[in-house]
Amino acid sequence: MSSFTLSLAILGGIVLALLVAYNAWTARRNTPLQPEVEQPVEPHDAGERKDPAFDAGLPVSLPALEKKPGLDALIDVLAPITPEGPVSGDAALAALPPTRRAGTKPFAVEGWNEAEQEWEMPHPGRRYSAFQAGVQLANRSGALNEIEYSEFVMKAQAFADAINGEPEFPEMLDEVARARELDQFASEHDAQLSFTLRARNAAWSPGYVQQHAARLGFVPGVIPGRLVLPASVAGAPSVLVLSFDTQAALADDPAQSALRDIVLSLDVPQVDRSEQPFVRMRDASIALAAAMDGLITDDAGAVIRAPALDVIGADLEKLYDTLDQRDLAAGSPLARRLFS
Repeated sequence: MSSFTLSLAILGGIVLALLVAYNAWTARRNTPLQPEVEQPVEPHDAGERKDPAFDAGLPVSLPALEKKPGLDALIDVLAPITPEGPVSGDAALAALPPTRRAGTKPFAVEGWNEAEQEWEMPHPGRRYSAFQAGVQLANRSGALNEIEYSEFVMKAQAFADAINGEPEFPEMLDEVARARELDQFASEHDAQLSFTLRARNAAWSPGYVQQHAARLGFVPGVIPGRLVLPASVAGAPSVLVLSFDTQAALADDPAQSALRDIVLSLDVPQVDRSEQPFVRMRDASIALAAAMDGLITDDAGAVIRAPALDVIGADLEKLYDTLDQRDLAAGSPLARRLFS
């Protein structure tokens, strides 16, 4: 064999080895990582007491039921309704319109509970001497407009007629102007943050993502492909949402679904400041990126470094202060209604 032929053979062998290595690397990169097999927990004696362990970085408190927010002059148009005499809760409920919206704005009627000295949604078996109808001034669909105000008047008038009551409506132009001002404020202070975690090398399977997220306190959401970090108050919105491709979650064999990115999001006005949502979002992003060999990026794919996270956190503190000053603290019932 000539030296030229030998050189070609050696070169061919090198190329073949490189192709094999590349194909192996590509296959490994495209094969989604699978969750680790959890070790079974050793049983303990019946008489032995083990206290639950909590992550020291996450605030923990006993669940508390949250009262449903009522109408408020700060974000609602209010129309007092005076009936000729006491009205039963059953009659009031029967008089309510079938739809509780005026256009895109929530509509509600409340009765005055003399015993509790507060407004409430009508209850069967109770009697009310006064009512108030309300429609929300603004939400993420925009400000209350003249058409929606007119629909509100029609619904409230129909209710008043049904209970032999007399309504008193505020001036439409004044309320529409107030709605526009509130909507302007809300638009300027509505923050919805999201970080995208992208795989550096090997893709992730849904089970792999769920396992790592569960270690940080995330639980499955109602929608496939969505995990949530629950709030400390029962019934309150989730602190954070982690989402990935719904089709991957619904695949016949999810273990073979390859995810190359997941999104961690925070709806700032919806979550109480005391939950430290951004701190937990930042820490969860860093922890997941480190554990799953990923990068924290923005929507455009640019990598977000630690100093940029600190800047975002400082800006959010100013936003929280502004919402507090407007009596629309993040996570409060009014803020959650306005920013919805």
